Amino acid sequence: IALSRICGPDDIITPFMISEDEELRMSMGGRAPQHYLPKPRDHSVKGLIQWVWTRKRKPLLMSHSSAQEIKAHVGTLVWDTYFKFCFERNPWDRVISHYYFRHQSEPRPTLARYVAAQRFRRLKRAGIDLYTINGVVVVDRICRYENLAADLDAVRRQLGIPEALELPFAKSQFRLDRRSYRDILDDDQRTKIAEFFKDEINLMGYEF
Repeated sequence: IALSRICGPDDIITPFMISEDEELRMSMGGRAPQHYLPKPRDHSVKGLIQWVWTRKRKPLLMSHSSAQEIKAHVGTLVWDTYFKFCFERNPWDRVISHYYFRHQSEPRPTLARYVAAQRFRRLKRAGIDLYTINGVVVVDRICRYENLAADLDAVRRQLGIPEALELPFAKSQFRLDRRSYRDILDDDQRTKIAEFFKDEINLMGYEF
């Protein structure tokens, strides 16, 4: 959302799956999604027939496309010469936020049941699996969500962007329990999350 305000007419901007996020982007003066849909020449014969029949095109890239997908689309030259960064988040804190995002209204399962069933598994695909290829980190910088403003400002300065980037508060309204994850999770929940996200914890040096 923040970066879309400084994107140009040739940049790729992917859409959000949640309409409220798209509305927030536009209200902050960001560019609308662009260059994320395939052109006719990019379609297979089957895809072209489907497009003609339904008038719908499957996006080439989405807001959580993986590094592997992006590299395949933009090509090696662009990939190797562009500065690539992402954000990672403390897994224990992230799981709690995901719990409230997934279950926004009552009745909701208990946090203990949610953790025991590992209903947070998709966070792997929306996390470390996005910025690694075959288990190897392929971005130039991994910023911390916990240091969101400071790390994004460091990226801004590295890219030579003159103006400060305005940060939105997308999805922040869903989490009801604002206590520290240390005060919410018990020992069993702490261990289960740590085991599942051990790669992220080791990579980023997170501690409970």
